[in-house]
Amino acid sequence: MSWGTELWDQFDNLEKHTQWGIDILEKYIKFVKERTEIELSYAKQLRNLAKKYQPKKNSKEEEEYRYTACKAFLSTLNEMNDYAGQHEVISENMTSNITVELARYVQELKQERKSYFHDGRKAQQHIEICWKQLESSKRRFERDCKEADRAQQYFEKMDADINVTKADVEKARQQAQVRHQMAEDSKADYSSILQKFNHEQHEYYHTHIPNIFQKIQEMEERRIVRIGDSMKTYAEVDRQVIPIIGKCLDEIVKAAESIDQKNDSQLVIEAYKSGFEPPGDIEFEDYTQPMKRTVSDNSLSNSRGEGKPELKFGGKSKGKLWPFIKKNKLMSLLTSPHQPPPPPPASASPSAVPNGPQSPKQQKEPLSHRFNEFMTSKPKIHCFRSLKRGLSLKLGATPEDFSNLPPEQRRKKLQQKVDELNKEIQKEMDQRDAITKMKDVYLKNPQMGDPASLDHKLTEVSQNIEKLRLESQKFEAWLAEVEGRLPARSEQARRQSGMFDAQNPATVNNCAQDRESSPDGSYTEEQSQEGEGKVLATDFDDEFDEEEPLPAIGTCKALYTFEGQNEGTISVVEGETLYVIEEDKGDGWTRIRRNEDEEGYVPTSYVEVYLDKNAKDS
Repeated sequence: MSWGTELWDQFDNLEKHTQWGIDILEKYIKFVKERTEIELSYAKQLRNLAKKYQPKKNSKEEEEYRYTACKAFLSTLNEMNDYAGQHEVISENMTSNITVELARYVQELKQERKSYFHDGRKAQQHIEICWKQLESSKRRFERDCKEADRAQQYFEKMDADINVTKADVEKARQQAQVRHQMAEDSKADYSSILQKFNHEQHEYYHTHIPNIFQKIQEMEERRIVRIGDSMKTYAEVDRQVIPIIGKCLDEIVKAAESIDQKNDSQLVIEAYKSGFEPPGDIEFEDYTQPMKRTVSDNSLSNSRGEGKPELKFGGKSKGKLWPFIKKNKLMSLLTSPHQPPPPPPASASPSAVPNGPQSPKQQKEPLSHRFNEFMTSKPKIHCFRSLKRGLSLKLGATPEDFSNLPPEQRRKKLQQKVDELNKEIQKEMDQRDAITKMKDVYLKNPQMGDPASLDHKLTEVSQNIEKLRLESQKFEAWLAEVEGRLPARSEQARRQSGMFDAQNPATVNNCAQDRESSPDGSYTEEQSQEGEGKVLATDFDDEFDEEEPLPAIGTCKALYTFEGQNEGTISVVEGETLYVIEEDKGDGWTRIRRNEDEEGYVPTSYVEVYLDKNAKDS
């Protein structure tokens, strides 16, 4: 059945139907596109799910995955990654084989449909013009016939009237003949146009419209076949990944079958087995005989009165005394000078003020009191305080010289900044060269432009270059300062870490004496513990080597002469001016610096401190 013969008069309905077919095709394209987005989202969620439950490196979870059940679960997570990859393949194939192809086909289909219906409308307009010509000629023929009939009647009336002159009769006769001739001409014209219209109408309904509608029918049938093929492709894309998805599922089943409950049980035994023998049977004690019970009570009381205290004291010494001694010894390696600073001299001879270590009475305090004092004190650990200062700077604005960073990180940041400034300088210099060349061209060819118009731009670029160079020199100076200070600072940090190791020898010896005097005599390994102290000191030396120098926060003037005889202190002369790098933290000591390699603590009462305003605000 052909649309050209059966639907010759349904031009408008065919136009609506073909547009509906294109809408259906676009709807299917939208459906496939949303399906691809769902597949991508599903694959992404599957990957995130598998990643979420993957064991974290260097964590307790890695130890758990030695069990076969956990290994199977890990294999399932890996297979889920592959499973997600197949859904990504589905999305990719549907996009390339269906969505893209159909979108291109829809555009071609719209153009083809537009051309066919344009031809149909053109044929309609032509037949309508022919029809209008036919109607016009018909009305003209009808009008001329009526005019000829009226002219004939008027002639006959004039010819019958005896009162009319012969001339008037002749004039009426000629008028009637003219009208008859016009009617004959209109008749011939009407007949010709009618034949032409009939021919055009026959061509329109039997040739033009059937051909156009036949092409539209073929176009629509191709659209239907194409959407069917796309649906087959839609199914084939899914079917192609089914074997791989099935393989993933088979691997999951294989992993599940590899679970060995006996092996996991054995692993639990190996992990938690203590090796102790279970307790034996408790013997029966007979209390029916009074004498035996009295003897038993006496023996029990003797054991409580004599044996228990020794065991209790020994256990306490072993379980609690030694960790306190160890921690106290460790912190003695880290803190600043422990002894209180000497009071300012009352006389004019400040050198007579004692500046020695603490009295022996202070060192022989009970261990519990020393531990409490340690817990409530604020040890001055230089690396920790540097971190604190860096954190406080981070909370505010970052310093321009990156002084809040460790030395190596600061050097990298400064080097990066210098490189960026050099690139900007090179860029500005290239721009200056280009402007200079353009100015030379203008000088040689004044018709191309005014050379004076470039002077302002050239001056601006030169100022930018000078500004960038000054900025670069500033950062290069900071960079040179950091690179030159790092080795010297390392040596100073080593001296400071050595100062901490020799800070309170009496305290360390006192701890060793307490250890040797424990009742059960179980802690006599002096040499091994001394070795631990040295290892700890070495570890902290490494931390101090990485420390950046503390900036000066003000200046101070020595009010009295101070002889720094202890480790960590520095000698000053009355009237000497020095830099303050650390305020008094409540322990009576202020940290000062004389030059790059000389710094230490002096009693706060011996100096008059002048802090910078910026340091006070920070």
